[in-house]
Amino acid sequence: MTEDQAHQTGPTVEPDNEQRWAELADLVLIISREIQFRGYTDERAVPLSPSEGMVMRYLQREPAAPPSRIATATGLQRTNLSTVLGGLERKGLVERRADPGDGRGVTVHTTEHGRANYALVRREWATAVSGATDHDTAHLDAALTLLTAVETGLATTRPAPGPAARRR
Repeated sequence: MTEDQAHQTGPTVEPDNEQRWAELADLVLIISREIQFRGYTDERAVPLSPSEGMVMRYLQREPAAPPSRIATATGLQRTNLSTVLGGLERKGLVERRADPGDGRGVTVHTTEHGRANYALVRREWATAVSGATDHDTAHLDAALTLLTAVETGLATTRPAPGPAARRR
């Protein structure tokens, strides 16, 4: 056992892999920022904040959902979600409708403009990322498999909101 291993507490990854996982996390954050930084070439694209993007991504899989389900799926606080939904409504990307099963509740629906915008920005992201790799797809399937597993694992182990789950 090395001195570094003796001082570790709690469950950790193997020391050989810890730096590689940290490098992956760094690269994901850097890539995300680079994609956001470049903006869009198509003037029809409606730019979104990271929170708005999370909500729109969720609504692509669930085109009609109550705010409580959206908040849980995206990890947003209900009050923050309300602000995000208001912004998306003003941009014409979503609309809130009375829940047909319960007139007191609402469901959030993507609009045609919201679906078209999401498709447009995904094409722009694909062009940017593909061009950055000179269109090399040799490891694309492996990268998608790994990143999907990471996203799923992080989402399912997300800490509950509250004082203990502060942003760093």
